[in-house]
Amino acid sequence: METKQFKAESKRLLDMMINSIYTHKEIFLRELISNASDAIDKLYFKSLTDTSMGVNRSDLKIDIALDKEKRTITISDNGIGMTKEELEENLGTIANSGSLAFKKENDLGDDVDIIGQFGVGFYSAFMVGKLVTVYSKAYGSNEAYKWESVGVDGYTIDKCDKEGHGTTIVITLKDNTEEENYDKYLEQWQIQSLVKKYSDYIRYPIKMDVEHTHYTEEGKEPEVHVENETLNSMVPIWKKNKNELTDDDYNNFYIEKFNDYEPPICHIHSRNEGVATYDALLFIPARAPFNYYSKEYEKGLQLYSSGVMIMEKCADLLPDYFSFVKGLVDSEDLSLNISREMLQHDRQLKIIAKNIERSIKNELVKMLKAKREDYEKFYSSFGLQLKFGIYQSYGAAKDTLSDLLLFTSSAEKKKVTLDEYVSRMREDQKYIYYACGESVDRIEMLPQTELVKDKGYEILYCTDDVDEFVLKVMINYKDKQFKSVSDKDLDLETEEEKEEIKKQAEDCKDMFEFMKSTLDGKVSDVRLSGKLKSYPVCLSSDGTVSIEMEKVLNSMPQNSENKVTAEKALELNASHPVFETLKKLYESDKDKLAKYTKLLYCQALLIEGIGLENPTEFSNLVCELMV
Repeated sequence: METKQFKAESKRLLDMMINSIYTHKEIFLRELISNASDAIDKLYFKSLTDTSMGVNRSDLKIDIALDKEKRTITISDNGIGMTKEELEENLGTIANSGSLAFKKENDLGDDVDIIGQFGVGFYSAFMVGKLVTVYSKAYGSNEAYKWESVGVDGYTIDKCDKEGHGTTIVITLKDNTEEENYDKYLEQWQIQSLVKKYSDYIRYPIKMDVEHTHYTEEGKEPEVHVENETLNSMVPIWKKNKNELTDDDYNNFYIEKFNDYEPPICHIHSRNEGVATYDALLFIPARAPFNYYSKEYEKGLQLYSSGVMIMEKCADLLPDYFSFVKGLVDSEDLSLNISREMLQHDRQLKIIAKNIERSIKNELVKMLKAKREDYEKFYSSFGLQLKFGIYQSYGAAKDTLSDLLLFTSSAEKKKVTLDEYVSRMREDQKYIYYACGESVDRIEMLPQTELVKDKGYEILYCTDDVDEFVLKVMINYKDKQFKSVSDKDLDLETEEEKEEIKKQAEDCKDMFEFMKSTLDGKVSDVRLSGKLKSYPVCLSSDGTVSIEMEKVLNSMPQNSENKVTAEKALELNASHPVFETLKKLYESDKDKLAKYTKLLYCQALLIEGIGLENPTEFSNLVCELMV
């Protein structure tokens, strides 16, 4: 029997394919099942125009058989089969697409879905097999042929006996190595698992003899019987009409497919046609997985091409800020190159990703408006990710995400949107006021919030570390600028009050300079405050980095040595009795004024939740005051 050689370029491609193109060896089964489905498709489509063929769709199937003794896996189909010439053309020349030629010959449009590419995918069998044998008989032919190869050394073709039309592929597995256990592909549970993972939605039944063991009475041998079972479900849920499905159908699919223990908070089921045609079934989980906010978490949607899974997690289909979404996309017109794993970053994929982003945003807005309780439950798990989305994009994603943000309101003591805040702003209100702190209770005790609330302005309470960074990059919302209650100028005073503060500040200019020098560079300024009502003192931020941002940044491990320092100003309340005491001490006892200045500064730090540099000095100053 003559051994025929692959062409030189085919040899190189085969060697590359076996050793590098496919990431996981297990996908050989996906490729061969897809090719078998393709062959059945060809027969079925021919029968639609030639009724004399008498093809009964219910008889079409794919069979898998395992032989542990011979260490073989056999995949058979009763599809259209191949002639000797087709075996030569399709299997002798790597990457020759028989499917594509078939579609052209029969003038089949893009709506006819043939998933296989006999040629490239077939050679994935050599990743696990040391010998691959193909028996094929073309429909309507009386002759069958055997194609056999051990890989790059070439192949043989010879006549053989075969009952019925179709193709049978027998893979003799490679010997086990320290790195790879090929025997695992002889285990029925492994084959069942791979079919479920990659080929569950092939439109024809994939059958295999499955052993079942039944234990009877103690001491007796267990009973073993074999059943020919269908391994795949065939009809994907996302291909069904929505009116056929219930919430339970979606929930059960999600729990089984994505290994969650509770139903999703909502689902999105869509069919899109046009420049990019695809089905999408997306789920928003009820809670974050344990590793969601860690580097170990991997985002992405399952990607299918005509019901065959190409990628377990296609990260390009989701922006990072929607990385919590689970689900899948199934498209017939994605551009795939040599391997179905190697998805080209083409125009269709980008269009699909943009449409999916829009669908997720619309679903969240809909939930926010119609199911507020569900949305707040969702937000408690994933709101932080939406905020990171704005911050990490330097504000570029704010148009997408700003309407989805929630903050606790000083007015209602519950979560409100930015739109709800702006909608009830007073006519004379210029800013969206916010305050930062560890908790709502801590923020409410801040001296800076008292006068803002007294003036009738609502404050957004920011309790997440990222909150102020988000508002800083957003700059504004609906043309209303964000303003921290700790900023230098809140513009709360009337013109008369501003003039009075200015006059008092001028009178006390020398005292303020003395107090500033006493604090020895700890503050950039000592001044009168326009924001204090009943408290004697507070700290304000003068620079780009706020006091709260300083705390957050310095809590990060990478900043443990190079500390960030906010530019702080010590502000005094001119209407508080303590201020009169300070003025008298400036005239009579500057040493005591220096001690009082340090005490006030320490008080202001403690109010802000900042630790004291020298707690002993503070304690001694308090004791002196008590004596």
